[in-house]
Amino acid sequence: MMELPSAPRAFWLLARLRMLRLLNIAHGLRFRKGWFGASRQATPAKKSVRWIVAALLSAFMLLAFLNTASTALLNMQCRLPTGSQCAAAPSGAAPLATMRVARKELQAAPFQPVLMRAVVMQACLLFAIAFLLPLGSKELAQPDWDLEWLVTLPMPRRTLLLARIAERTLANPSGILALWPMCTAVAWHSGYRWSAPALGAACALPLLACAATLRTVADTGLRLRLAPSQLRNLQAIASVASMPLMYLAMSLAMPTATLTLDWAAQFPAWPLWTPPGLAMQALNAREAWRGLGFGALLAAQTALLLWLGLRLLQGLLADGVVATGARETGRDAGRASAKAARFAIGTALQRRELRLLSRDRNFLVQSLLIPLIIFGSQLVLNGQVRDMDEFLSNPALLSSVAFGLGAYVLMLSAFQAINTEGHALWMLYTYPHSIGSVLAQKAQLWSVLALVYPLAVFGMGLWFGVPADGALLSQLVLVLAGIPIFATIAVALGVWACDPLAQDMHARVRPSFAYAYLILSSLYTYALNSREWHVRLAATVLLAALALSLWQRARDALPYLLDPSAAPPPRVSASDGIMAAIAFFLLQLLIAGGLHLAGKPLSLQTVTFAFAAAGAMVYGLARLLYWRSGTSGVPRLWHGPWHAAWRAALGWGVLMALPALAAGALWLAFLRHAGMAPAAPPPAALAWLAPLAVLAAPLFEEFIFRGQVFGGLRRSLPLLPAMAASAALFAVIHPPLAMLPVFALGLCAAYAAERGKSLLAPMLAHALYNAGMLVLQ
Repeated sequence: MMELPSAPRAFWLLARLRMLRLLNIAHGLRFRKGWFGASRQATPAKKSVRWIVAALLSAFMLLAFLNTASTALLNMQCRLPTGSQCAAAPSGAAPLATMRVARKELQAAPFQPVLMRAVVMQACLLFAIAFLLPLGSKELAQPDWDLEWLVTLPMPRRTLLLARIAERTLANPSGILALWPMCTAVAWHSGYRWSAPALGAACALPLLACAATLRTVADTGLRLRLAPSQLRNLQAIASVASMPLMYLAMSLAMPTATLTLDWAAQFPAWPLWTPPGLAMQALNAREAWRGLGFGALLAAQTALLLWLGLRLLQGLLADGVVATGARETGRDAGRASAKAARFAIGTALQRRELRLLSRDRNFLVQSLLIPLIIFGSQLVLNGQVRDMDEFLSNPALLSSVAFGLGAYVLMLSAFQAINTEGHALWMLYTYPHSIGSVLAQKAQLWSVLALVYPLAVFGMGLWFGVPADGALLSQLVLVLAGIPIFATIAVALGVWACDPLAQDMHARVRPSFAYAYLILSSLYTYALNSREWHVRLAATVLLAALALSLWQRARDALPYLLDPSAAPPPRVSASDGIMAAIAFFLLQLLIAGGLHLAGKPLSLQTVTFAFAAAGAMVYGLARLLYWRSGTSGVPRLWHGPWHAAWRAALGWGVLMALPALAAGALWLAFLRHAGMAPAAPPPAALAWLAPLAVLAAPLFEEFIFRGQVFGGLRRSLPLLPAMAASAALFAVIHPPLAMLPVFALGLCAAYAAERGKSLLAPMLAHALYNAGMLVLQ
């Protein structure tokens, strides 16, 4: 007869199973073989270093939450009626000085009663988050319930339930991030210094156990009593409820959060004797016997809650694990489909996406409701409602909020275009359309849905009296242009961020790509707040070009999504040109800065040397990488036999230089007539300016903008759109006064590259244009 595992052995097995699952979800650190036991070799996956990103992000999040908890303590010490000296500091005092005063006061004596009540309120909020966030995960509404197979393990039910609570105590990332930094901050400011992390963990562990007990009782009872549709509704409610609690707890660190601080000052005293209150009092105790006493009460309450939870769980499971059927009836499906067919909107795939959205309440809430809750919580809890007049009278701020809402909706929706398919992704490959067109339809749908939010924000602004002038109209145009751009970026990044073969839903999206999306959206928000028109134009064109290049890369990767070991063959794309352009200008700045530090003046000679050196480095490195990786579509200096290539290059180069020169001459005449023409360069400067304009610039810029950008876009776009996109990108990197003629040059050079089938023709056109403009000036 098989011997049953002991209780500690069962605890370890289930906790190890949960931790392995979390590591697989997070693509975390790969421990050496044998740490978790022997395992078979899995299907080889694409090589990556995502474990480094996961480790860095985890450390960053812990430090960020610790800093927020510490700032909240110092802010409450100064803003609440605690008799602090930092509250009497003059309004112009440095924030660091006032925080230093508050820190010394916290370490000198136990917390004042009003501060202790406020700290307990924050701890109660974080405890609620540690309970609600895991409860609102997709595990609650999944058709398969892991308890249905866990009860088949050869162990007593009481041991199984204890092990389940234990593994949920240890494997609760959101709870650990919420409670451990808070407990550590309280211990640190209570004078425990470097023992604070250990003391914080000792007090956070019972709170996590209480949250795990409540969660286990709640999801077990809900699973046994409710239908799957009701479970999805509750899952959505838990997700929504956790967001205001999170911002309410974080707002205590904001000096402007007057409303939240007023609530903290009036918080009652009885929660001090709940588990969160006892944990805070134990950490703030200055005498060991008091700390041990509060810790003993915390342990007793945790044990009592655990005992009551086990009794309730055993009562719920007295008749076995009998949950409501996972499949729902579809008796009215035919009638509903016939009714919906009369009001057909969009393509069949877009209607399917809308039906899926209406059925998945959690996805519906997260993609369409959570952004409103986030922005509303920030405005209300951070005290920014008082500045509503300034908010409505500032078109840049109004447009930033409008675009932020739309961009956040896209991150939670269009970014998930592949992820929502899950293991059924293969079905998209059976459609009578290409997978690229399928994703394009999804991007169009989410663009339309996301546009509702900025339009509503601008409509609210007009309703409250924002003047409908040119400034507001320009901001509206930029926001409306940014939503389709970022819908494309979100879908493209979602292709790389997706792992459709992952067994767990949480593992199908890699967070590093979400952070990249947020960084790009912040750049566009910066452009919305800029008063320089050329900065806005440059940001719009650059991000639009980036969206096109990312979309091209995504389309190259689509045929390989279902194979974890395959990758698309290397081909030149527009993203190569964008990265080369960024590296080109960064290297120019570094070389010029290095020469300046070495004592060289920032003269035309220095600029020319930096330009030539940076261009040569980027050109040589790109050629080397293309050669090492066997990249196809690499730009060629000439095509075919030399005797035919130079004739084609000479003919198309000269022919395309003429309209470019004509556009430049007309623009220069207009600038002279308007009194805005730039000063002519002195004759002495021509010794350095002529080689820069006639040799270095055509050689390196044409390789990047016509060879890489235009050549990459030409694979996915017709001739005219590819010419326009590459010319616009080429123009925005030049000074504002030169953008229009440089755009014309970009069009002519791109056409020369298309017809000449090489880089010699656009290089010649570029050189002749620059030489002619020097002569005209």
